[in-house]
Amino acid sequence: MEGQEKRSPEGAGHEPDKADIYGEDGVIRPSYIAQVAAAIADRDVLTLRREVGDLHQSELGDLLEALLPEQRRLLVSLLGEDFDFSSLTEVDEAIRLDIVQSLPNAEIAKAVQELDSDDAVYILEDLDQEDQDEILSQLPFTERIRLRRSLDYPEETAGRRMQTEFVAVPPFWTVGQTIDYMREDQNLPDRFSQIFVIDPSFRLLGSVYLDQILRTKRGVKIEDIMHETRHAIPATMDQEEAAREFEQYDLLSAAVVDENDRLVGVLTIDDVVDVIQEEAEEDLLRMGGVGDEELSDTVASISRSRVPWLLVNLATAFISASIISMFGATIEQMVALAALMPVVASLGGNAGTQTMTVTVRALATRDLDIYNAGRVIRREVMVGVMNGAVIAAIIGVIAGVWFHNLDLGIVIAMAMIINMLAAALGGILIPLLLDKLGADPAISSSIFTTMITDVIGFLAFLGLAAWWLKLG
Repeated sequence: MEGQEKRSPEGAGHEPDKADIYGEDGVIRPSYIAQVAAAIADRDVLTLRREVGDLHQSELGDLLEALLPEQRRLLVSLLGEDFDFSSLTEVDEAIRLDIVQSLPNAEIAKAVQELDSDDAVYILEDLDQEDQDEILSQLPFTERIRLRRSLDYPEETAGRRMQTEFVAVPPFWTVGQTIDYMREDQNLPDRFSQIFVIDPSFRLLGSVYLDQILRTKRGVKIEDIMHETRHAIPATMDQEEAAREFEQYDLLSAAVVDENDRLVGVLTIDDVVDVIQEEAEEDLLRMGGVGDEELSDTVASISRSRVPWLLVNLATAFISASIISMFGATIEQMVALAALMPVVASLGGNAGTQTMTVTVRALATRDLDIYNAGRVIRREVMVGVMNGAVIAAIIGVIAGVWFHNLDLGIVIAMAMIINMLAAALGGILIPLLLDKLGADPAISSSIFTTMITDVIGFLAFLGLAAWWLKLG
């Protein structure tokens, strides 16, 4: 996200170089943290302005995350108006809330007026409704209406991510009028790449890129050079869907429209990059049965996030245990079975996770759909059979030699082929089924896939062993 323009505060001697802040590993230097911490402890405002005042918002965000909670709050207080509030969009939610809640609402209201609207919404959306209302009441009317409109859209939609500052002109204006307007109006956004064309009711008609404006004579009308906006983003569209539009059509920015096709904002590539990163992290966490936790979260909140799926995992583990208990007599006759059961479960689980990971990712990117699902399923089945044959041959020889029992090697080899096939089917069919039912396949696929491979693996291995012993 683009932040506010940096000021060079009085007393600033130099702008810290990136090499002064970060080590070769990309991690912020302990010596730099110690230097800033010492200045905070000494209430040395001049040193803080010199060392911190000119940092980029992402660098200041890294510094805030590295400091202790009381140091963060004191740093913000000491810097006062020189603190770049856009840096709060770069830190964990818990840190952002800790800092914002330590400040008077009047100070927050003053600060958000200096931010782009998308950054202001990002900071305000996590506050209580009462605090939001009090802060918004202290803003100028136009800005208050813009921010309230963005906050009224559901979370994780384009409306929440959009920037409400944009440049829009009527179609009958000339290029010369448009250029003069951009030069003279002080309320336009600091950076933009498109000029949107609207009718009197603010309905979106099209857009013109700045390079086209610069290459066209002043007397030409905007309607003669505008192009139809084919990729306008509905404000209620999920942010992940909006990011997919940017990826598919190589967009740098896109108009955001309401249900009546009226222009309400613009979504830019820097916001979309943040969305892509957030969604990727979210999918990764969910596949591990972890909620929306962050490094700065408390022990209690992390525990609450992880326990529910661990309990589900516990229930599925008992199902696997019940399968093993059914073959207690068989295990007593051949103790080697107990030693080899973890091998069957581990390989089956890992094979299932491989297929599941590819499937969940393909569903997320919409590369897997009804038209190619059958082909992908057949492919994964063939991969499961092929990998199962390779692993079966290896583990069959190892088990036979290790326990001096050729029959055991044959049994585990057959069980491994069955389990690898089950892993392939479970890894693709379970995410597809969850997606069909409207559930997020990233959340629970791993637990159910592991359950399938454990149950089928134990059932095949122990069942074949019992049958083989009866034959013997």
